[in-house]
Amino acid sequence: MAPGKGENQTFITEFILLGFGNLLDLQILLFIPFLLIYIGTMAGNILIAVLVVADEHLHTPMYFFLGNLSCLETCYTSTILPRILASLLTGDRTISVIGCIVQYYFFGCLAASECYLLAVMSYDRYLAICKPLRYTALMNGRICLQLAAVSWMSGFMATTVVTCLMSQLHFCGPNEINHFLCDFTPVIKLSCSDTRLIILVTFILCSIFTLPPFLLTLTSYVFIISTILRIPSTIGRKKAFSTCSSHLIMVTMYYGTLFFVYMLPETDTHRDLNKVFSLFYTVLTPLANPLIYSLRNRDVKETLRKVISKCMMLTENQKK
Repeated sequence: MAPGKGENQTFITEFILLGFGNLLDLQILLFIPFLLIYIGTMAGNILIAVLVVADEHLHTPMYFFLGNLSCLETCYTSTILPRILASLLTGDRTISVIGCIVQYYFFGCLAASECYLLAVMSYDRYLAICKPLRYTALMNGRICLQLAAVSWMSGFMATTVVTCLMSQLHFCGPNEINHFLCDFTPVIKLSCSDTRLIILVTFILCSIFTLPPFLLTLTSYVFIISTILRIPSTIGRKKAFSTCSSHLIMVTMYYGTLFFVYMLPETDTHRDLNKVFSLFYTVLTPLANPLIYSLRNRDVKETLRKVISKCMMLTENQKK
């Protein structure tokens, strides 16, 4: 506790992330699957990013954005899972107020950036399927770089404003956060400051920075599906749909769980479900990204086979 300035009040300096606190006997058992998920997420996303950079056949807009998404997922999961793993292993669930705000900053930045990046990827698929003759001109290298930069910058801009306001809040107690991460709503509820301004600003920024990419993604897929259904041949429809099916699965998983966590009214029942669904978009979606794109994408599988073959040949040559 730290004394408040000019008044007989104490401000707390650390929070307790309850996380999976009601499963104390299963802490170590939970540690193992979370560790495997973290290792798989990091390895899978780093592998996709390396393949996209290394193979010239993957130097296309679609794979350029996929490489960006893999880099984002690597950073995204690293803001959450290491803290969960440390808590499960040591039993220490405390986090400083500053550390909590820092975690929220990076978590919020990367989550918002992912919304924009998914929107850009859906727009890329829209141009490829609905405007194939103009695709090369509309999605050249310069435009791809600009769209990727805007995606990253937009997420960081929105969350920076909210985090600056959050850092001005005071917390007097209680200090228990019924979550496994420092999300906006559970943290704000613990503040003894006037939170009306930050809630209003957050609502406006969410409307500006989150709603547009969601609407762009939704609109793109309305046109994509409409175009695919008008393709006369069954083979043509399957081929067109295969180019966007992986991305559509990712979008559905990500926005579906986000909607459940942030849009439904908060009740005692929903509060526990929120933690479960939060695991989907913070932990399982980053893991699913490399699995979906590698298992369902012929180009990625072919590139991976080439890399494995080269590694095996180099190993055999070294033995000789």
